[in-house]
Amino acid sequence: MGGLISSSLTRIKTAVVLFAVFALVSYIDTLFITWLFLGVFMIVGVHEAMKLFKVEDSSVYQYALITWIIAYFYPRPEVLVLVALVIFGSVLAYKRDIDKKIFMPLLYPLASFLALLALYNEYGIMVFWWMMFIVASADIGAYYVGRAIGKTKFCKTSPNKTLEGVAGGIIAAALLGPLFAIPELNYFGALVISLVVAVASIFGDLFESYLKREADVKDSGDILPGHGGVLDRTDGFLFASIIMLVLLRAVV
Repeated sequence: MGGLISSSLTRIKTAVVLFAVFALVSYIDTLFITWLFLGVFMIVGVHEAMKLFKVEDSSVYQYALITWIIAYFYPRPEVLVLVALVIFGSVLAYKRDIDKKIFMPLLYPLASFLALLALYNEYGIMVFWWMMFIVASADIGAYYVGRAIGKTKFCKTSPNKTLEGVAGGIIAAALLGPLFAIPELNYFGALVISLVVAVASIFGDLFESYLKREADVKDSGDILPGHGGVLDRTDGFLFASIIMLVLLRAVV
């Protein structure tokens, strides 16, 4: 019992620290600080993804860092993944003996962090708060609804998830998401985006679960006490960021 309480307290303390850091970044609200903040999470996430994908080539860090530095100056950072793909393909064709899997960490999670940076560039810091409330609502709603009335298994990848819980999470995000939407949207637009982004976040979490099962590990890392790794805490955002960017560009 004591160990469970200690673990819960550690988890809460880490969450409070993360929230405080994010609140400080939001308060400062400059491109450089936001880029630096996301970059720290990105490089740790890439490191964790390398372990999940069983990639040992350290050149992945060079690709990721160079791409991230260029992203600071480039107006559409998310498209730099395509440039990295072209460069990687060129090197692969020239050398013919490099591990093809080294591009995987550049797709997941680098592409998603580039999408987060693009969201900040185009819509400001408040879009992060909106996404956070959507993802948190979907996650918390799915957990409590699933525990209360969940009976139907959602899928084999995550046996603890239920269809009822997932539906509850999406409904919770639909109810709460529009309350925190950016002002450029009307209620209907905010509702639709909240719904779709909630679904994306659920599958982001599911994808991370799949990767950990494939790698036979409990957590993606241990850098966040009580929470695991960066990918464990950002998995919902990694899919949600790309979908939100696409949808906002379509309607704003």
